[in-house]
Amino acid sequence: MVTSVERLSFAAATVIASAGGVFAWNTGFVSHQAHYSPRFGKTLSPFGRQHGSNARTVSSSSSSTNLAMVVSPPPVTIGGGGRMGGFTANNAENRRVVPEDPRGRPVIKVVYVVLESQYQSSMTAAVKRINAGSNNMAVECVGYLLEELRSDDAYDQFKKDVAEANIFIGSLIFIQELAEKVVEAIQPERERLDACIVFPSMPEVMRLNKIGTFTMKNLGQSKSIVSDFMKKKRQDDGSSFEEGMLKLLRTLPKVLKFLPSDKAADARTFMMSFQYWLGGSPENLEALMLMVGQDYVQTVKDSMVGKPKVKAEDPVLLPDKAIWHPVAPSLVFENPQKYFEWYNNEFCPDAGIDPKTAPTIGLILQKSHINTKDDTHYVSLISELESRGARVVSVYSGGLDFSGPLEEYFYDASGKPIVDTIINLTGFALVGGPASQDHAKAAKVLKKLNKPYMCAVPLVFQSFEEWQSSELGLHPIQVALQVSLPEIDGAIEPIIFAGREGATGRSVPLADRVNLLADRALKWAMLSNKPNKDKKIAITIFSFPPDKGNVGTAAYLDVFASIKAVMGQLEAEGYNVGEIPDSKEKIMESILNNPDAKIASPELNVAYRMSTNEYYELTPYATDLEANWGSAPGNLNSDGQNLVVYGKEFGNVFIGVQPSFGYEGDPMRLLFAKSASPHHGFAAYYTYLEKIFGADAVLHFGTHGSLEFMPGKQVGMSGTCYPDRLIGSLPSAYLYAANNPSEATIAKRRSYSATVSYLTPPAENAGLYKGLKELKELISSYQGLRENEGRGPAIVNSIVSTAYTCNLDKDIDLPKLEVYDAKTDTAENRDDIVGKVYSQIMQIESRLLPCGLHTVGIPPSAEEAIATLVNIAQLDRPEDKIEGLPRVIAASIGREINEVYRGNNNGILKDVELNEKIVNASRCAVRALVDQSTDSTGRIKEVKSFMDDMAGMFASFTGSKKPWTQAIINAGFPNVNEERLVPLFKYLEFCLKQIVANNELGGIMQLLNGEFLMPAPGGDPIRNPDVLPTGRNMHALDPSSIPTTAAVEVAQDVVKKLLEKLADDNDGMYPESIAFTLWGTDNIKTYGESLAQVLALAGVRPVPDSLGRVNKVELIPLEQLGRPRIDVVVSCSGVFRDLFINQMNLLDRGIKMAAEADEPLEMNFIRKHALEQAVELNVSLRDAACRVFSNAAGSYSANVGLAIENGGWEDESQLQEQFLTRKGFAFNADKPGMMEAQAELFKSALKTVDVTFQNLDSSEISITDVSHYYDSDPTKVVQGLRDDKKKPMAFMADTTTANAQVRTLAETVRLDARTKLLNPKFYEGMLSTGFEGVREIQKRLRNTMGWSATAGDVDNFVFEDANSVFIEDADMRQRLLDTNPNAFRDMVTTFLEANGRGYWETSDENIERLQELYAEVEDRIEGV
Repeated sequence: MVTSVERLSFAAATVIASAGGVFAWNTGFVSHQAHYSPRFGKTLSPFGRQHGSNARTVSSSSSSTNLAMVVSPPPVTIGGGGRMGGFTANNAENRRVVPEDPRGRPVIKVVYVVLESQYQSSMTAAVKRINAGSNNMAVECVGYLLEELRSDDAYDQFKKDVAEANIFIGSLIFIQELAEKVVEAIQPERERLDACIVFPSMPEVMRLNKIGTFTMKNLGQSKSIVSDFMKKKRQDDGSSFEEGMLKLLRTLPKVLKFLPSDKAADARTFMMSFQYWLGGSPENLEALMLMVGQDYVQTVKDSMVGKPKVKAEDPVLLPDKAIWHPVAPSLVFENPQKYFEWYNNEFCPDAGIDPKTAPTIGLILQKSHINTKDDTHYVSLISELESRGARVVSVYSGGLDFSGPLEEYFYDASGKPIVDTIINLTGFALVGGPASQDHAKAAKVLKKLNKPYMCAVPLVFQSFEEWQSSELGLHPIQVALQVSLPEIDGAIEPIIFAGREGATGRSVPLADRVNLLADRALKWAMLSNKPNKDKKIAITIFSFPPDKGNVGTAAYLDVFASIKAVMGQLEAEGYNVGEIPDSKEKIMESILNNPDAKIASPELNVAYRMSTNEYYELTPYATDLEANWGSAPGNLNSDGQNLVVYGKEFGNVFIGVQPSFGYEGDPMRLLFAKSASPHHGFAAYYTYLEKIFGADAVLHFGTHGSLEFMPGKQVGMSGTCYPDRLIGSLPSAYLYAANNPSEATIAKRRSYSATVSYLTPPAENAGLYKGLKELKELISSYQGLRENEGRGPAIVNSIVSTAYTCNLDKDIDLPKLEVYDAKTDTAENRDDIVGKVYSQIMQIESRLLPCGLHTVGIPPSAEEAIATLVNIAQLDRPEDKIEGLPRVIAASIGREINEVYRGNNNGILKDVELNEKIVNASRCAVRALVDQSTDSTGRIKEVKSFMDDMAGMFASFTGSKKPWTQAIINAGFPNVNEERLVPLFKYLEFCLKQIVANNELGGIMQLLNGEFLMPAPGGDPIRNPDVLPTGRNMHALDPSSIPTTAAVEVAQDVVKKLLEKLADDNDGMYPESIAFTLWGTDNIKTYGESLAQVLALAGVRPVPDSLGRVNKVELIPLEQLGRPRIDVVVSCSGVFRDLFINQMNLLDRGIKMAAEADEPLEMNFIRKHALEQAVELNVSLRDAACRVFSNAAGSYSANVGLAIENGGWEDESQLQEQFLTRKGFAFNADKPGMMEAQAELFKSALKTVDVTFQNLDSSEISITDVSHYYDSDPTKVVQGLRDDKKKPMAFMADTTTANAQVRTLAETVRLDARTKLLNPKFYEGMLSTGFEGVREIQKRLRNTMGWSATAGDVDNFVFEDANSVFIEDADMRQRLLDTNPNAFRDMVTTFLEANGRGYWETSDENIERLQELYAEVEDRIEGV
């Protein structure tokens, strides 16, 4: 029987455990003895800089850490022996305190493990106080930071310390693999320990709790009424329930105090311990150890027999929320009016601040830093802001919901916002911190304030020295918690502003970072205060590859038409834009120089010539570039004497051309493992924007430039990182394609850019043309005449002949044309042939491709909306209980849609026919929905809700069908279930509203006007329509959330198809090793499908931990797997490395788990190869099993794409050497703080590869749209490394539709060429946009040749047909030449290069024509 006392005790435990970190970082308490009023004087600021004579500056006695290290950091060696974490050095001995003289007192040993270091100084001080002042006990104490336990040496010492301990204390142990190590060390000692006290941590760690009879042994293992209540309250009330939990936390000890039960007393001890711990001051921690020691440590209890116990003071709490200022006469202000009375009337006049005109910066602080007096970093930033003439209002919250303090303290009495910029200094999400976030609530609160919201980051797991020396930068756990999550709130600029001093663990302000943060916050504030007519805006466009024909490069964006739209909006909102040209062509021409500059001028319009003296004077880091580029001016963006800035001014708007990387055409630089610094011309461009033109903000125009990919740390820039140096204090808005959240996130983090998403052109069906169209007509004829023994076979013969003409024999098995006669064949075989051709034709026709280019501010037409909605409608969305339209239609005739897809893919004629019929019915149904809202111009201004209107009600009474239902019936499916369609069409109606909404121009203006731009996910709008509407601040996702369960299911299906296909082609044999490429954007769009594919191949299962985060893996038993474990060699893109380093950790742990499994080698190829490589390389099995590779930190790509795009390569061996050199950096979960050069291990792993594999996940970006895919393709690299020199098979998974398929790379290249490069629908759509369109066509041709270079999987007919379309046709040739002569010259060059390198065999006549054309175009460009 459970008593009421036991229930209450368990409730207390559950409150703590269920909070799981809710109170962890910010809740703080202070004892009676704590002294909080620091002494301040008129002294130097913490940075040693004297302010003006009237400035009142601050220094804190509680913040006396020596800051000399900030200016000149000592060298640091990261280590500690064994398998070290790489990020966190082993400093446990700094936290070891041994009593100098026990004086006959019993000595108790306390061991603690914490996530953060801020407890270190307080624990040390508390122990010293006890050792100096207590008559009852002395304390030996040693502490460990959680991350230190990755080190074998540190972990061994930890276990030794625990074996000798009396008391163990743990807090915030939320990292799964380290939580498991803590449990492994503590569990055997738990019964022996006098007390084991664990504050919010993983449930398995919380279950270690033991104070007398108080335990949490059932936590997380059974249903809890309290837990259920908390979940329900959180759903009902949002995160405000956390405030209720704080009140409960304060109340329970008082209630428990009066209960007689021993269990209640023990529970009260735990609750009191938790309050003391949260207080964090030496006095609080002293009270904690004295209380637990005298009540639970037997030696102390024995020595105190007959002595009175020391009475512990109750903790005293600061208010749960308040305003804090370091020099205020009152420690905190709960009333904002009282704060501003003091601040405006007393402080500001003394500090030389005019409260009427000064910008106001709102700061959000961690309460625990105030409690522990660890506030130097806060004092420093406040000082810097005030020294610049700004007002500051700093708020904190007792819980982790900061929305309350923002709404209470950031408005005046009339409800008007008083802040101009908000900086969150906690680094955590606004609502919920690291525990459980409410991003929607956060965004709503921030939008109401409508001011820029920055989230700066204090170092937690690293000391300043460790961060400074790390190439990766910020610790991966912090990136996940304190960068990724705040971005989902809408936060920008994750600037590191404080470090951790290694010896004491106290926070240290980082001087240059605090200065930068202050400067950038005030620049953002200026945007909302400065009149538009006076603002200067720099629009930056790109030219890649660097060539005049490529000016205005951006993915799927009509750049100059979009610039015209933006300039018009700027003018409408009062900006001075001078004389705007009245067409996009004239804007383009003014940048290119003059009306005929695209032909007659060798260079672009020069806006400014910067002398080298001026350059060196204004660019402090200029001399650092000389190691790579020599002295300025150099030969890039230079006239030989000056550095040249290209662009043109229009009033207060400058449109400039960002320089290129500079090493694109240099074979030697392309081979470097690490990327070079920017060249002098690049640096001069950004110096010009900030210091000469005087821009108030820069708008980077389109996806994407080079700024964010310059060398530096991955995340958490230092002052020596080039993106940080280049952007300086300039607020940056960055127009980024909505389907590319990964690279947009790099721009946000590395170049401090607030992104504005733009729409990519809606995907339409590729359609058919020429022989392909003729084939479909023949198949249609066959369907009507297949029973006719006279005409049916004749049509089949024509189908076979035409299929050969269209080169479909490369894709399907066709009978030999010379000997085949359908008349002698059976009807079944004829159907089989026609079915296979039909299936191939349908794949081509239904292939989705974006047509044309997008212009900012123009929403899709009704036809374009239909194309997008059809694709949205095909997908099942089980999480929303929505069935895809094809599934519902197929069910109406008793078919399961996946069976139809399988039959279609296998060329079964009746299923191919049915699939096309379902596709047509789906389109008709969606059209019926859209037609309800389409106006006479073919546009949708307002979406009419057919679900709610009177007509719908009338239809339900009369029994008539909804328009979409009737459309499906009319398309041949009379039994479709209308009820099953309702959830889908409600969803499609919502999606239609999202599709036609458009805030792109509005989003740009909101940023330039210093407002808060609402956040939105990036990705594939078909998979995730929440990406729409565009014009919002794009973010990625919580990295710990992938792979999702749905992604794992899709991945298993793809892996099954891949292995079945490979086994069929290889006499039932499985491949031993597969080389795999992982992309950042793909994994965001698919929620980790390709990541899950790697795990599935290795026979490893991702497992959500007890908090729902995916950071555990387990082996699938071989008997369950039913096949061997396939070895994988994973090449991660640099962007994937930056965004998902925790998932790289997951992969590496899973693969090593497989390598160490004691299984037969014929059933575990990972172990087989790792054992061989361990012997070959003389390394351990674990090190030999490293299979996760990428670039060096701060570097991106293999530079293969750069070489091919710019022609800067000698032969294929150079490309292969680039790949091996630049991608050969191993990630090792045993040393996660570094990317280690492991070229030999990389080669050793690759030479075992049988198959190379990549994924296509969305219709917008395919393998010839960008160079990324072939840049990371290792097919020929593997061939060169294999002992038998056999080329591995190359495959692509296509999950762009509900009908996921696996194709060979050659099949995919052919499909891409037929649907894009050779497809009139595609190239005419591109040509309709003019200048940019020619460049887009040439880009596909060049990227097609890239596949020849890296994989050799491009058929000759692709080049031959392309030559026929673009070169042999005289009219087409002239159009290309007239529209963009530079891009046309590149096209001619590509054809000649393809022939010269042996990728295209053609007639002498074709080559002679191309050579003549090249000379002709060259003369025209040079003006001859």
